[in-house]
Amino acid sequence: MEQLIKLHIEKLPEGVYLATSDDIQGLIAQGRTVVETLEIARDVARKLIEARTEREKMSLKQIPDIFDYPLVVSH
Repeated sequence: MEQLIKLHIEKLPEGVYLATSDDIQGLIAQGRTVVETLEIARDVARKLIEARTEREKMSLKQIPDIFDYPLVVSH
């Protein structure tokens, strides 16, 4: 099942990107690029959801039929 998780991505002074989320407590990911940071955040989110599903129910938003998504493209 796919669920929608909002991420906050910030470029740090060191030049790396940091992703956190208010939707999943404890989600922190860092990468050299936005794409790398998103991939790491996705893996961390899956692991946190799996761990919490065993103990408690999480209420994340289902993906709507139509939504906006910012696409990151490098050139």
